[in-house]
Amino acid sequence: MHMALHFIVPAIVTLLFFRSNWKMAYAIMMMTMIVDVDHLLATPIYDATRCSIGFHPLHRMLPIVVYIGMCFIPKTRLIGVGLVIHMALDSLDCQMTNQVWFV
Repeated sequence: MHMALHFIVPAIVTLLFFRSNWKMAYAIMMMTMIVDVDHLLATPIYDATRCSIGFHPLHRMLPIVVYIGMCFIPKTRLIGVGLVIHMALDSLDCQMTNQVWFV
C-alpha cells in the first residue's frame, strides 16, 4: 500500500492543482522518487521495519526543510511538492510500522 500511495497521491495533487499541465507535473513528481537512492547506503538496503525519516541522509530534517522551501520557489515548486509528498508518505509509513513519525 505504501508504494501505491507514492503514485496515487502525486496523481491526485497534480489533477487538483496542476490540471493545465498535469502530465509534466506528474512526471516531475515521479522523478523525485530518485531521492530513495540514499537507501543504497544502508545495510541492508531494504528493511521493512526501518523508518527512513531521520535515518537516510536525504530523509533527514535539514533536507526536508529545504524541500519545503522549494515549494515556495516557482521554478522548483513541482520538485519541492513531490519531495514533500514523498517525505510525508514515508513519515506516515513510520507511524504505521513503528508508531513514530521519524527517528
